[in-house]
Amino acid sequence: MKLTFLGTSAGKPTDERNVSSIMLDVRQERGGLWLFDCGEATQMQMQKAKFSLSKLEMIFITHLHGDHLFGLPGVLTTRSLIQNQSELTLVGPKGIKQFIQTVIDISYSCLTYPLNIIELEQDGLVFEDTKFQVETKLLAHRVPCFGYRVIEKDLPPTLNIKKLHKDNINTGSHYAYLKEGKTVTLADGRVIDGRNYHGDFKQGKKLAILGDTIPCDASIELAKDVDVLVHEATQEDALEQKAIERGHSTTVHAAMIAKQANAKRLIMTHISPRYSLNDNAKLVNEAKGIFSHTEIATDFATFQV
Repeated sequence: MKLTFLGTSAGKPTDERNVSSIMLDVRQERGGLWLFDCGEATQMQMQKAKFSLSKLEMIFITHLHGDHLFGLPGVLTTRSLIQNQSELTLVGPKGIKQFIQTVIDISYSCLTYPLNIIELEQDGLVFEDTKFQVETKLLAHRVPCFGYRVIEKDLPPTLNIKKLHKDNINTGSHYAYLKEGKTVTLADGRVIDGRNYHGDFKQGKKLAILGDTIPCDASIELAKDVDVLVHEATQEDALEQKAIERGHSTTVHAAMIAKQANAKRLIMTHISPRYSLNDNAKLVNEAKGIFSHTEIATDFATFQV
């Protein structure tokens, strides 16, 4: 999995940052792209980052504030210009269906592909297949806002071929059964337990992408033991009161959540327009005083999960 930040500004775009949007690239794992939030000009940012709308299969919206939402109509309708598009799933707080339907209706637009809309009203599991599951929890913001926990399922263990050959075992038609850890009987009468020939398994990655929030228990729960936590850090520590009043977190808040959740890595985003890129070092250093494995996102920055 790879994360690319398409927009990292809070509230409004600046000369250096577009508003909130993050692309999770799971093309290697399942052939698609997952978008988290969709601020204005997201489709332009996608073009610059060489992400094709044809590969977009899921969009997760944290909340219905404009800086996280206003790029969505353009993304959805432009995707209709691509022939033979597959179904797209849109997940977001209750009200997102009305928003999309209203925009489509009054702009005389249409969608040429099935759009599956899942409206969130409570915590729960919003997606699961054989490779991934996505959980969501309600955070603490001025409007209903959800954070997402993406869990890559562990890959099954490989077979230790060298050990099999050493024991003169020809896997042949038994390969699949041995890999599943089943017991098989060989032609020479030997009974073999597949579990005894399992190699290492690859542990799946865990990722938390949180929307706008003040520090809360749900943030810690979503970020528990994740490989990467993406957390807003709208203000510096000196402006804590201002951040809390507006439903936001500071650099220090984000670092405290990462530390309490035992996250391996923190990436801060949703930076107030009051800060330029020249302020990044200061903001990162504030957080590093609490949580050393802290980084700050800039537009088009890519991180391996």
